[in-house]
Amino acid sequence: MTADHPPVDGGSAGPESPTPARRGGVSRRELLGASAVGLSGAAVGVVAGRAWAAESEPVTTPDEKPTVVPFHGRRQAGVTTVPQDHLTLVALDLSEDVDRPALVRMMRILTDDIGRLTSGEPALTDTEPELALSPARLTVTVGVGRRFFDLAGRSDQRPGWLGPLPSFAVDDLEERWSGGDVVLQICADDPITTAHAARILSREVRSFASVRWTQRGFRRREQTSEEAAATGGGSVRNLMGQVDGTRNLVMPADDPLVWIGEQSQAWFGPAPAWSVDGTAMVVRRIRMELDTWDEVDRPAREITIGRRLYNGAPLTGEQEHDEPDLEAVTDLGFPVIETFAHIRRARSDDGRQRFLRRPYNFDEAPEEGRTSNSGLVFITFQADVDAQFVPIQRRLDELDLLNQWTTPVGSAVFAVLPGCAPQSYLGAALLA
Repeated sequence: MTADHPPVDGGSAGPESPTPARRGGVSRRELLGASAVGLSGAAVGVVAGRAWAAESEPVTTPDEKPTVVPFHGRRQAGVTTVPQDHLTLVALDLSEDVDRPALVRMMRILTDDIGRLTSGEPALTDTEPELALSPARLTVTVGVGRRFFDLAGRSDQRPGWLGPLPSFAVDDLEERWSGGDVVLQICADDPITTAHAARILSREVRSFASVRWTQRGFRRREQTSEEAAATGGGSVRNLMGQVDGTRNLVMPADDPLVWIGEQSQAWFGPAPAWSVDGTAMVVRRIRMELDTWDEVDRPAREITIGRRLYNGAPLTGEQEHDEPDLEAVTDLGFPVIETFAHIRRARSDDGRQRFLRRPYNFDEAPEEGRTSNSGLVFITFQADVDAQFVPIQRRLDELDLLNQWTTPVGSAVFAVLPGCAPQSYLGAALLA
């Protein structure tokens, strides 16, 4: 979860058909006047068309600050997008009576709403439309869990890695932070934008699903150097004071370690055709034992991590991005970087055992008798969870001194759907 925890968006869209009415009642479009629908739809059509044509170029304001991250494209935004400052994760439980046609309707509604909100347009039934006018680089990334495939009648299309992670000794998992049938990763540079999007999207799918859990997080970009700025927006500090993200993958726009495609399948084995241009998402809620971490002196903290707290440099180097010398020894013959140091345990000789990290801090009201309730919403993206994430986690589980001050209390795995064209919807290749 720290600097050296390895870092490491298929198929074509389905045919277009008229958007069906919402399951179980009046279509939300029937709630609006025809003129309002026509005007709003026309506006979104213009924005969506521009986004599709400029898939990799964020829309900017006159002062050149990006405000819109295009939604439509081969892959979903919010994976390799430079991390925004605020996160709201919403996991949903699907209703028992939901079937594949209902899931198609739900995904069409989500796709339409996300396209509008990320473009700076209010959702069709938005009762606070002014809150949608400042998208602040809003992205909404949609993933699905194991049960989604059962309800869709597509169990044979479920990736082999999609399911609960193996049990780890360090885990103390709580149901309230684990699992889920659908996840919405909502990120923006404005907390009001993320809160508004989370409420709108949760409300719009409530006839199909209920909220299982919500996790919120924040981060601050350090931008300490050009190299740091290239690593997903710059290295950040977590609430233990550590420089976090040093060895993250550097903006892997087309990296087979992240995206499912021809090269990733050559490395990790076949994947369902619909999943091409998708990825695997792991969410781990990690509680930091800051009350006891406060009792550890600075040298012991640096030995635990294997890095200097001041600038994130390895104990064998001077700068953050210096390569650690794992063979270096002291005058007495002891390793400079201890065998139980986090950066040593998190490393692998197999270059495929890496993944993209997108963590956020959380800080909430402490329980009785404690002075803090803080930690990381630790999010990773990889092509294959079993081949990339699990081996690293097993090594950390076996021997990592940092385990004394970090405890995973939540865990979930999702298949992030490929992106979609303006005329289609997320999940079309799987559900059509």
